[in-house]
Amino acid sequence: MKMNCIAVDDELLALKKIERFADKIDYLNLLGTFDNALSTFSFLRENKVDLIFLDIQMDEFTGIQLLETIKDPPYVILTTAFDEYALKAYELDVVDYLLKPIPFERFVKATEKVYARFLKDQNNQAPVQINQQPAEQNDHPEYTFIKSGNKTVKVYFDKILYIEGQRDYLQIHTEENRIMTLLNFKKMQELLDDQKFIRVHKSYIISIDKIDYIENNTIKIKDKLIPVSSTYKIAFQNLLQKKNFI
Repeated sequence: MKMNCIAVDDELLALKKIERFADKIDYLNLLGTFDNALSTFSFLRENKVDLIFLDIQMDEFTGIQLLETIKDPPYVILTTAFDEYALKAYELDVVDYLLKPIPFERFVKATEKVYARFLKDQNNQAPVQINQQPAEQNDHPEYTFIKSGNKTVKVYFDKILYIEGQRDYLQIHTEENRIMTLLNFKKMQELLDDQKFIRVHKSYIISIDKIDYIENNTIKIKDKLIPVSSTYKIAFQNLLQKKNFI
């Protein structure tokens, strides 16, 4: 599923850069680029747009003014050479805020964040409502689809052993393979059943059902030893009590 997007910036080179970046990401469909607010307004009246890459500093009509004027705006990623607008961006509930010159890796991270929200909204705030069992039997679906590089991979929840943070990526360890994704821990936890998966460390989410044993503050899953940090220890112990582990 693709997101329709546009880029708005009064600098031609900035627009060309976003064009190049967007062309490399298969879920982005760049409908057009605009160097002023008036043409952007006209386009938005006639076309469905899911995401705007919006420059802040533009002549006559700033990106902030444009955003404040749009009724029911789509997702927005602000682009600017100045960091002084970060608070205003937060107030306007934009998805991300990119400082120029924008590195491709940072561009990808921002669009992955938007795409996760987009999929969630497309599925009525439940991005993983796929092959779901009747509610009285199971309130959680069997699998989800995770963006990994240029692929979208089906991941069965009951196959997940643990999830490991690696800088800007998460690595999902399953019984069959490992899947790299740009999703962050917060988004991943939104997908998971919190009665079956729990974060035990800043770098780990584990599947309760896959635990082989617990010794002191260490969890053994297959051939992996996973630490339990003090930050997450109480919540972990409480969940184990519910599961009658102890």
